[in-house]
Amino acid sequence: MYVSSTLVISIMIALIVILLFVGAPVKPMRFIAQGTVKLGIGVLFLFFFNVIAGSIGLHIPINLFTAVVSGFLGLFGVASLAAIHLFIIP
Repeated sequence: MYVSSTLVISIMIALIVILLFVGAPVKPMRFIAQGTVKLGIGVLFLFFFNVIAGSIGLHIPINLFTAVVSGFLGLFGVASLAAIHLFIIP
């Protein structure tokens, strides 16, 4: 089944207008926003770690699992992922 792009865009605009008039629930939106920010920070941690540690041959792949671990645990998460990469995964 083919869905036209104009239909998808019009549905998205309608949902945005409905949320503007009705208002979004605050708690779930705050939870989603904080999770998204932490996920972004985790990706940045992994990126900079890969840039710095790439010179010694250490690389942690950036995927959903590693981004969540590094985002929610911070630098300790990146250090634990590096330790797992060094000592457990040959």
